[in-house]
Amino acid sequence: MPETILIVEDETAIADTIQYALETEGFMPVLAATAQEAMERFASDGVDLIILDIGLPDMNGFELCKRIRRQSHVPIIFLTARSEEVDRVVGLEIGGDDYVIKPFSPRELTARVKAVLRRMQPNHAAHQAPDGVWQVDATKRQITYFGGLLDLSRTEFEILQTFIRRPGQVFTRDQLMAAAWDEPEASMDRTVDAHIKNLRAKLKAIQPEIDPIATHRGTGYALKEDL
Repeated sequence: MPETILIVEDETAIADTIQYALETEGFMPVLAATAQEAMERFASDGVDLIILDIGLPDMNGFELCKRIRRQSHVPIIFLTARSEEVDRVVGLEIGGDDYVIKPFSPRELTARVKAVLRRMQPNHAAHQAPDGVWQVDATKRQITYFGGLLDLSRTEFEILQTFIRRPGQVFTRDQLMAAAWDEPEASMDRTVDAHIKNLRAKLKAIQPEIDPIATHRGTGYALKEDL
């Protein structure tokens, strides 16, 4: 069955353009012009991905993302006229999976949609790390840390899984982007730092006394071997 894409955009011309581009690629788009309508659509339709405009008439798109994240890990691509790096980093920190800046190419947007959905597909069997600290189930896209199930975004899952496969190895930001993003050239170093910050907070919530991710200044990050 075609994936259902919720388009949350109050400018009719832009929403219609996105709808046509997605339909051409075989997706099933549904439209919402406000945050309230988006929440209603989200509750009633089986949504596989959300394209979310930040500048909505009744609520900031960042706030809507936070509300959605309280109940779902559905992938979210932000659509924004803002080009400042801080806005993009904030969007990723609160749970966004990608962003597209207006004006944009409909072809680029559909490519981003496909890339994000592709990252959802399982590609590895479940496995247990030798020390028992980590347990990874890529089929369910879940990682357990000291027996506690981590609440991870899809990008966070890919980064942490990359670390777990090779504890002690230092990964540069470029290497982590290549591992976790289908289009790493479209991202920035700061986006990796934002996801590492989120990962550390979630890991500390389970084991406050331990920081398993080591920062190698000027190089990148590594998973500590001696936990």
